[in-house]
Amino acid sequence: MSNKDIKLVLSGLTCANCANKIETRVNNLDGVKEANLNFTTSTLVIEGDGSKEEDELIVKAKEIINKLEPEVKVYNKDEVKEPIRNTSSCADGRCAIDDGSHDKDSHNHHSHGDSHEHSHEDGHDHSHGHDHSHNEPITLKENIPLILGVIIYAIAVVFRNESLLNGVLFVVSYLLIGGKVLTTAIKNIFRGEIFDENFLMTVATLGAFFVGEYPEAVAVMLFYEVGELFQSYAVNRSRKSITSLMDIRADYANVIRNGVEEKVNPETVNIDEEIIVRPGERVPLDGIVIDGTSFVDTSALTGESVPREISINEEILAGCINTNGVLKVKVSKNFKESTVSRILELVENASNKKAPTEKFITRFARVYTPIVVFLALALAIIPPLVIKDATFNEWIYRASIFLIVSCPCALVVSIPLGLFAGIGGASRRGILVKGGNYLEALKNVDSVVFDKTGTLTKGVFKVTEINNVNIEKGELLKVAAIAESNSNHPIAQSIIKEYGKDVTSSEIKDYEEISGHGIKTTIDGLEVLIGNYKLMEKFNIAYNKVDSIGTIVHVAISKEYKGNIVISDEIKETSKEAISGLREIGVRQSVMLTGDNKVVADKVSDIIGLDKVYSELLPGDKVEKLEEIINNNKSEGKVIFVGDGINDAPVLARADIGVAMGGIGSDAAIEAADVVLMKDDPKALVDAIKVARKTNKVLWQNITLALVVKVLVLGLGALGMANMWEAVIADVGVTVLAVINSTRCLK
Repeated sequence: MSNKDIKLVLSGLTCANCANKIETRVNNLDGVKEANLNFTTSTLVIEGDGSKEEDELIVKAKEIINKLEPEVKVYNKDEVKEPIRNTSSCADGRCAIDDGSHDKDSHNHHSHGDSHEHSHEDGHDHSHGHDHSHNEPITLKENIPLILGVIIYAIAVVFRNESLLNGVLFVVSYLLIGGKVLTTAIKNIFRGEIFDENFLMTVATLGAFFVGEYPEAVAVMLFYEVGELFQSYAVNRSRKSITSLMDIRADYANVIRNGVEEKVNPETVNIDEEIIVRPGERVPLDGIVIDGTSFVDTSALTGESVPREISINEEILAGCINTNGVLKVKVSKNFKESTVSRILELVENASNKKAPTEKFITRFARVYTPIVVFLALALAIIPPLVIKDATFNEWIYRASIFLIVSCPCALVVSIPLGLFAGIGGASRRGILVKGGNYLEALKNVDSVVFDKTGTLTKGVFKVTEINNVNIEKGELLKVAAIAESNSNHPIAQSIIKEYGKDVTSSEIKDYEEISGHGIKTTIDGLEVLIGNYKLMEKFNIAYNKVDSIGTIVHVAISKEYKGNIVISDEIKETSKEAISGLREIGVRQSVMLTGDNKVVADKVSDIIGLDKVYSELLPGDKVEKLEEIINNNKSEGKVIFVGDGINDAPVLARADIGVAMGGIGSDAAIEAADVVLMKDDPKALVDAIKVARKTNKVLWQNITLALVVKVLVLGLGALGMANMWEAVIADVGVTVLAVINSTRCLK
């Protein structure tokens, strides 16, 4: 049975409420552990529980989608060869609102330009293009009914009288302008989607007709359609602004095959093939430069504005832009494993993890519209029965206003757009946030706990002292280098590099790594101990204490102390600035956890201004110490752990938010962390918290704006102090403003 994630693209879905409905119903399927529908990228991710076959889950999910939104095209994400750009409108050009909310970018106004067809194994063609796109300019042909309706409406208003012909003109103009609304409302009723905005608009305007307000009924429908056009444009412009941030993949690669250069799709290039990258071109694949030197712009990946010089034997990452020289690159990773693909997938999937605010709005929308609809019904029926001289005409009109203003689309559209914009804005600064939930959690941080090596320090170790005892310095260094030849730890590598000669682990026997202490092994028949002072004490070996700043590696041969090697690690230039920046934005405490000795740890802490430091910790001790910090946290703020993402996976996982440093080159970092700081700069954490706070501020601005305006208009409508025009403005206009406001999170 399959429990592999299934990814389906829903081409033609731009309705936030439609996404909520589909997501809810797919989550209720047997065999589904969790389903998330990313509204911004129109991707449905289904995680099975292993009890059902993958094909069966796909079929059932498609049945749900086809029932709710018949015109939405569904296909496997893996089958898509090109990214989907701003998809089209909902079924029948409208969005159903059974939960009381929807994205009103949901109508049939423009035809798409070109469509790309892909044939698949099922024998069907799945259109890669889309039926409608609001990126295209509004054309005369598509809006002929609307234009004719406006002309007839104008004639009816100018020559208004009590004749039958005048009434017919109003009816004809109403049908031409609102025909799509009426037909979609009827279709959705048959699908069981009663609380649909088309239905609400239909009932409201027909109510106006019923009470004799013919001009206003047609005018409201006209204004609604025009408002939909503006709203549609605003939504798609916003989505285009957001997705343009992700436009960092190269369209082609210049690959050399059989001595001839060919321009090909980057996905077709294999590992170890050679490609040419000319000035101005985007690097299509990760690789090693084998010829040429140049400066590359890495701002799309790391947020760094200063170009970086690159030369032979250096790694170059996909997504960078070559600025001047011609580079020949040997490909080291295929396209799917390249840096740019991993970044794109990470950011695209970020919206799958919904933030608490988004979940709250979804729950709110489910009860809001039905309540308002029943209030409108009560408003139309009860007052005329209990209030003297009250007429049904007057209260039906007021109830119609209730119906028009009832949809909370401003919230349901702008919240996911705002969160995704915030994630996109963070990525521009070289910060990858793996979910809206993490972005929202970042806004309220109490404590930041740092690893030392590779996080606050550069992690570039260098031998600064060799203190020998009854042995030559060169011999001491040789023994240490051989003993460390099995280790990839930076300290071990620095000793091997200082030795400068080839070493091989074949000279080692009985190799044993003692966690938190060091290494015990046999070299040329002699027992060698190499590690920290704890190792010396463990084997009862008298050692010399050293006051030098750095990591002290003690060496004993045949139970006899032979000296020590001092290795220093340089503090990052921005570490002190990062700590002071965190303090300025209200972070209560900054803590460092390290396995290094107390002297070194305290020195680093004093230099950069940490509040607390815990040293000489074993790997397991770090988790315990972090739990202690979390348990002692009496505020509602989160505890963040910042590490290098390689050796700190357990601590990253235990923290409220795990942040990996320099993770763009580390698969372990991307897997373990919730946030990745791509340019290896601790100061970027300050930027991440600021982006989170700005995004949260924008979201609550939208929520406050929508609720205040709608409640105000609802109240005025009930008191007879608002008309239908103001109701439409409260509905459509507020949504447009909220969507535009959401794009501020990009900056």
